[in-house]
Amino acid sequence: MTWFATPADASTRLHDAGYLADAATATTSYLAGALEKPLLIEGPAGVGKTELAKAVARATNAELVRLQCYEGLDEARALYEWNYKKQLLRIQATHDDASWSETHDDIFTEEFLLTRPLLTAIRREQPTVLLIDEVDKTDIEVEGLLLEVLSGFQVTIPELGTISAVKRPFVVLTSNASRELSEAVKRRCLYLHLDYPDAEREREIVSSQVPDLDDRVTGQLVATVARLRELELKKAPSIAESVDWARTLVALEIGDLDDKAIADTLGVILKHQSDHDRAVKELRLKR
Repeated sequence: MTWFATPADASTRLHDAGYLADAATATTSYLAGALEKPLLIEGPAGVGKTELAKAVARATNAELVRLQCYEGLDEARALYEWNYKKQLLRIQATHDDASWSETHDDIFTEEFLLTRPLLTAIRREQPTVLLIDEVDKTDIEVEGLLLEVLSGFQVTIPELGTISAVKRPFVVLTSNASRELSEAVKRRCLYLHLDYPDAEREREIVSSQVPDLDDRVTGQLVATVARLRELELKKAPSIAESVDWARTLVALEIGDLDDKAIADTLGVILKHQSDHDRAVKELRLKR
């Protein structure tokens, strides 16, 4: 399958899918499909890393399979596990004169296999985008589980053998850079760093998502968000929260983003009380 014909095609189709990609993002997205290499996207939370994977799926009419990473993630949740309860019932129902080898061969079959995201994506015959989200949140040992998938797009199940991809999925790994990923994983990937957009691009994003917001208010919103991101906050406003704020202003029919309007709607973009207090103080807002 050809995911994108050219970088320009990637840019156009991602735009049509609701994602404004800059030149580097469009080019790297094209190359990830053309070279059939996983794409590692790194950057702060809320800059559109996950959304890019979703946009690729929308733009190419592919199914999105998502593995949400977290501390304690293991093979049973990432690759596959056996349905032990069903296996036990089969063993109990097996005649006493059946040998263990016969029983073993009977219970380690497709009927008892529970596929998880990595194996699901490998086995799909239709176009698939595999999103391995926030890979930096896992233990470093989990990266070993990914290497076989990222190297040969295959998964080995001791009882069934090696399962190779019929159609290679478009693989996207995201990382907030909370820890350094192993060089083995990085070598197998193309790399893209996403950061908060500049004012002009963020204005384009907000306007494309919330066209009903007055242009002047959009400019005020983008400028305010930029000021907030300069503060030492627990969680800086994401692009998605900028869009939510724009929708809030439309819903409230706010035609001027003055101090009172900002203070009244801060809860849309700041989710920690300490961040609220700092914003009120630094921006000298009236409660």
